[in-house]
Amino acid sequence: MNSLLSFMASPAGRIIRILAGGGLIAWGLLGVGGNNGMMLAAIGALPMLTGIFNICLFAPLLGAPLSGSKASEHS
Repeated sequence: MNSLLSFMASPAGRIIRILAGGGLIAWGLLGVGGNNGMMLAAIGALPMLTGIFNICLFAPLLGAPLSGSKASEHS
């Protein structure tokens, strides 16, 4: 399996996605504000939710399962 997908399926990869998503949400709502901030927060929700639910949206494009736990077993 691709080393990036292996990392993203690992606990460290999940934590980084959750933190990055939370950072984008906070930056959008507290830093940018307005409609642009709301859009940035919505974009930040994607990596946060994929980390929380342990899925990788790019994995099927590279021949791996969508689920992070199955991707770990797949390697």
